[in-house]
Amino acid sequence: MHTIAITQGDPSGIGPEIVAKAFRDAPDELRHCFVVGDVATLRRAAQVIVRPGVPMVPVARITEAADALDVPPRCVPVLQVPAISGPPPWGQISAAAGRAAADSVLWATRAALRGEVAALVTAPLHKEALAAAGVLFPGHTELLQAEAAAHQGVALADMPVRMMLANDELRTVLVSIHVSLRDAIAAVTHDNVLRTLQITHAALSRSLGRAPRMAVAGLNPHAGEGGLFGREEIEIIAPAIAAAQALGLDARGPFAPDTVFMRARSTPLREGEFDVVVAMYHDQGLIPVKYLGVDKGVNVTLGLPLVRTSPDHGTAFDIAGQGVADASSLVEAVRMARKLAS
Repeated sequence: MHTIAITQGDPSGIGPEIVAKAFRDAPDELRHCFVVGDVATLRRAAQVIVRPGVPMVPVARITEAADALDVPPRCVPVLQVPAISGPPPWGQISAAAGRAAADSVLWATRAALRGEVAALVTAPLHKEALAAAGVLFPGHTELLQAEAAAHQGVALADMPVRMMLANDELRTVLVSIHVSLRDAIAAVTHDNVLRTLQITHAALSRSLGRAPRMAVAGLNPHAGEGGLFGREEIEIIAPAIAAAQALGLDARGPFAPDTVFMRARSTPLREGEFDVVVAMYHDQGLIPVKYLGVDKGVNVTLGLPLVRTSPDHGTAFDIAGQGVADASSLVEAVRMARKLAS
């Protein structure tokens, strides 16, 4: 049985405590998982989630991934990253915290690329802390992309990745990720839309066991209303969809962005018309999924030669260290990683 690596996230945020809480409250889902980070940071997190009548979660130091297989339930196995700093103050942006978070991700990513772990689950990090630490990438997705490209000896452009947010009711994949809205509009090109459809088709075909039904959202209100509100749908998005269809992909649209997510949503009473919506930019795609419940959403990076998932929330500095953070999204991320890696 291969193990799953979970990074500790920014040690000033809620990452370590939701990790500790997940090991305590969801032992079946967390079996054969281990944490990549700092032992002292996880022991501090284990202390803040203690409640009357609930025993403290033990934290065990391990030296290699395989040791996690022998750790009993409700115990947090931690692989200590060399030279990583100890626990910083709660709720504060710092270069030390950013570096600790980045080093944890780098160790786990390289282990996954070498095939030493089955999947990678990343707890939240803070983008300002990363920047303060001198990390050249704005977030997990870009960092993972760079590491994967370097591992395979290819240029960054030859390792295209996309972000997918998913829960039990809705999936959405983004054409662009962490860029300004102005740059996101510029990123709506024929090649980017087509590549997004290809990456989405390949990834979901594996997990669904069939070709996914992909809906494509327009960029403009009402999908441009026949060119009245913009011509991107006519000149860029529709031709990219046609090119995808010519390759045998089940892609349809462009559809009005304000209704396509409702059409794709599946509920116990109604199956959605589509398996996934391809959104043109970050907030267009993420707001509908997060509105349905941050506690159930999972972030999946598509296009990598490894499985990576993450909860779809941030570091929540305002409540860090209080022991009240909800670990549900992290547990869902572990569950999805296990499913994708199987």
